[in-house]
Amino acid sequence: MNDRKTRRVLPAVEVIRRPGSTPGGPVTPSSTAPTPSPTPRPTPRPTPVAPSAPVAPPSAEGAPRAATPAPRPTPGVSPAPRPSGLSPSPRPAASVAPSAPPPRPAPGPVGTAGTTGSAPTASSVPPRPSGPPAPGFTPGASARPPPRGPGMGGPPRAGGPPGRFAPRPSTPRPPPTPEQILALATREHVPARIAKGELEGKMKARIWRKLHAEEAKRFDQVYELMGQTPGLSLGDAFGILQSGLTVQEFMARKERSQRKAAIKQARGQVDNALVADFLGAFIEQKTELSVVLAERSLLDTLLAEEAIAFTFERTGRLEKLQVVLIARRGDWERLMPNLERDAKLTQKPAQVARQPDKRPYSDPRPFLPHIGQTVKLVLRNGITVEAPLLRVGRFDVLLGEPGHELFIPLHALLRFEAPPAPAEDASDDAAGSKPDAEG
Repeated sequence: MNDRKTRRVLPAVEVIRRPGSTPGGPVTPSSTAPTPSPTPRPTPRPTPVAPSAPVAPPSAEGAPRAATPAPRPTPGVSPAPRPSGLSPSPRPAASVAPSAPPPRPAPGPVGTAGTTGSAPTASSVPPRPSGPPAPGFTPGASARPPPRGPGMGGPPRAGGPPGRFAPRPSTPRPPPTPEQILALATREHVPARIAKGELEGKMKARIWRKLHAEEAKRFDQVYELMGQTPGLSLGDAFGILQSGLTVQEFMARKERSQRKAAIKQARGQVDNALVADFLGAFIEQKTELSVVLAERSLLDTLLAEEAIAFTFERTGRLEKLQVVLIARRGDWERLMPNLERDAKLTQKPAQVARQPDKRPYSDPRPFLPHIGQTVKLVLRNGITVEAPLLRVGRFDVLLGEPGHELFIPLHALLRFEAPPAPAEDASDDAAGSKPDAEG
């Protein structure tokens, strides 16, 4: 066995260098053993003048400006050659294109001599015009790309059609009239708001009926009831359907509700200060009073007045609906023997309804034109009082002479008779002499 290591023979490597070539000259293939040649130096390009550099004003009008001298080419360092490969056989080198064409000298002005191969000088640069820039041109601005068409994502052209997602201009619709809304709601059996929305270009009525089937069914029933009862409004038809009443019962209840609202409004239009002061004087002076009820009379002193009751010293709290008349004790004892009475009502006094709309007289306004006149009142216990009308309050009236007044609540009246009025007020008096409702 051989203990000595075998020495490996390294392959011979041949370095092939590219021959130097003159820029613009023909390229010849390299030979097997190229000879070194001087490395060519690239010709640099002139550096352009920056647009932001200030330009000195001309010394005289019409004289050309002094151009900025172009930089002279600086000799560069030639790049180091690289081996073209490990193959021992030579290969022709590829033609190398120059990195940039050599700069051409700018033509000099008239009368200036220049050579073709010389670098540009300050005297050979043409003068820059000193006038204002052309309209639409911004110094230092880059070229503007052409505008893109509609729907391509770019900005729309000025004066051109809008983009894909831009709203289309349309003529505004006129607002729908109430007649159009009612006609559509009646035809489609939908609420008025849905009919109005369809006329304005919103949700269709048929779409609403599909989305709200239960409510649409109720509207079908309501419009069917309206067709069976002429003159029935949509609100009344809904009220009848929800209450379960007949048409006659519902309309009667509606009329009573309207009367209550009318009575409340009428009472608010009458001043009650004078009647309240009259009762306040009784409370302050602790006057002994005769309180006439439906079937008996009381002698007591008034202590307080509440909204629906009186408070007396001995009797206590007494509901106002039970009171028929209040007067001073001496005045009532003098007046009572001369009063007329209805025998039937004396034996069985009329009852007082708790609902104001069911009472004969609840509106105080018909009594206002007769203040100062002698009127005749028939009370619910049969007593008939004929005396001048002094004051009218929201819930009561005062009759008699000043200092000898009679306090009579409106709920205690059954009939009211007034003297004939002048011709121009005959209609008002006729309305005032009639009761509000049948007792």
